[in-house]
Amino acid sequence: MPTGTKIETALASAKGLAADMKTFSLDTDNQEAKQMFNQLANTMSGVEQSLQSRLDFVKQQEPQYNK
Repeated sequence: MPTGTKIETALASAKGLAADMKTFSLDTDNQEAKQMFNQLANTMSGVEQSLQSRLDFVKQQEPQYNK
């Protein structure tokens, strides 16, 4: 599997995890759990941004990934 494809897969997973954490936060009444899930969602959003930046770089440097 090419690097660009792997990064795209990881990016999709990170987005899914962030969404799941936000949902878990909304689904609980426990304030400690809510805070933890929100913190994890924020962490995953940072991971998303990092992966997106890397994917953009790979696509710029390796035109075959733009197909």
